[in-house]
Amino acid sequence: MSRQYYELRTYQLRNGVPSKLLSAKPAGLAGPFGAFTAFVSENSPFQTLLLTYTSFAEAERIDEKLADATGYIRYERTILRAFTGMPELKLPPASPGGHIFEIRTYESNDAVTLQKKIDMFNNGEMQIFQRLGMNPVFFGEALVGAKLPHLTYMLAFEDLAARDKLWKAFGSDPAWQKLRVTPGLADADIVSNISNSLVRATGFSDIR
Repeated sequence: MSRQYYELRTYQLRNGVPSKLLSAKPAGLAGPFGAFTAFVSENSPFQTLLLTYTSFAEAERIDEKLADATGYIRYERTILRAFTGMPELKLPPASPGGHIFEIRTYESNDAVTLQKKIDMFNNGEMQIFQRLGMNPVFFGEALVGAKLPHLTYMLAFEDLAARDKLWKAFGSDPAWQKLRVTPGLADADIVSNISNSLVRATGFSDIR
């Protein structure tokens, strides 16, 4: 199965000033589209878009589809390639109230240690997420963006209480306890920094 490419594009907004950002899904986008605002996160207010591509080349043509997005201070974009263990984005199960989404980024010291962490996800960690019902949406290795090398993934939770419960279950899961003490796979060996943010989907997001 071919691996998808993703773009995370975050528009930084000015606090207290109404924005003129997107209020509908741009025309001509083929893949699932996500639009999110801050729930619990640094550097708010912002709007983050998650764009899905079938090829890296599609990212070159996206700006013309986003021309209506104005009124922001600046934006940052990261282009990622899906992991082999989850080559396509997966929509979370339907939820009447929508989900809380967690976007997590793991930075590594070099390409070798990043690949070890990616292999760790492909061969155990993401399967634990799935088994516990943590609803992985995507996993991607950053190809273009800031703070390289890094990977980013997204999880979907019903609410904050569910998030806390599931992360606690993950931390005590026997399969995770075994995986995390595998020689050479401790966070101290392969991860230099972890950052995360909690966001909510807008009403026009396909990913809700």
